[in-house]
Amino acid sequence: MGKIIAVANQKGGVGKTTTAVNLSACLAAAGKRTLLLDLDPQGNSTSGLGLEKTEGQLSSYDLLLSGADPEETIHPTQMDGLKIIPSSIDLAGAEIELVSVKSRETLLRTVLKSVREKYDYILIDCPPSLGLLTINALTASDSVLVPIQCEFYALEGLSQLTRTVTLVRQGLNPRLRIEGVVLTMYDSRTRLSAQVAEEVRHYFGEKVFDTVIPRNVRLSEAPSYGMPVILYDPSCSGSEAYRNLARELIKNEEEKR
Repeated sequence: MGKIIAVANQKGGVGKTTTAVNLSACLAAAGKRTLLLDLDPQGNSTSGLGLEKTEGQLSSYDLLLSGADPEETIHPTQMDGLKIIPSSIDLAGAEIELVSVKSRETLLRTVLKSVREKYDYILIDCPPSLGLLTINALTASDSVLVPIQCEFYALEGLSQLTRTVTLVRQGLNPRLRIEGVVLTMYDSRTRLSAQVAEEVRHYFGEKVFDTVIPRNVRLSEAPSYGMPVILYDPSCSGSEAYRNLARELIKNEEEKR
C-alpha cells in the first residue's frame, strides 16, 4: 500500500512546491511509482510539471467536491513513473464549499483509498494555510514533510503547524506523524543559513533530514520550463540535492519495515 505524505507549511515562500515537485520526480527516477496531488489553488505544482490548467480538465477540485472517479483525475507527466492530479482555480472557493459538506475533514482520505495501492508514494502539495484543504491532506496522510527556509523567521508559525498536526492525530488520524523537516534555500556563503540550520536542528532534532537543499538558479528556472529540475539540468546542485533527499526518504522507510 502506497505511503501518503503531505508537504505542508502554512508559511509561504519556503520551497514547499519546489520540494513537492522535485522530490516526486526524484522518487519516480528512483523507480518508485509516484503520484503528486496538487491541492494548492495556485496550481504551481501543476504548471511546474508542464500541465496546462485547462477548462474541462478533471482536477483535485473534482476529486474532492464533484464526485469524480479518482482515476479520471490522474494525468501522466513527462516523467515515467510520475503522475499528477492537477489543481484548478475552482479550488480557491473549495474551503467555503467544504464547510457545509458532511465528513468534510475526511473526504480526501475516502477518495484516495481506491488508488493508493497503485503507488509507492503519494505526495500532496498543500496550500500555504491551515484551512480545510490542508486538514484534509493531513487526515489522508501517513506523515507530513515540512520544508523550512534558511532565512529569518524560519521557525515562525511552526508551533501552530505542530499543534494542528497534534489535533489531527488526536481527532481524525491517529497514525499521522512528522516525516521530517527539510532545510531549503541554504546558502553556504552566509553565516545566517548555518545559524538557522543549527536552530532548526536544535528544535526538531533527529526529525531534520541530513540532506539540505541549496539556493540554486536552476531550481528557480526549471518551473518556467514546466520541468522538474532533474530534467531541466540533471547535473546541477539542486538536482543532486533532491536525488539525495529521495534516497534518504526511501532509506528511512526501508529501515522502519
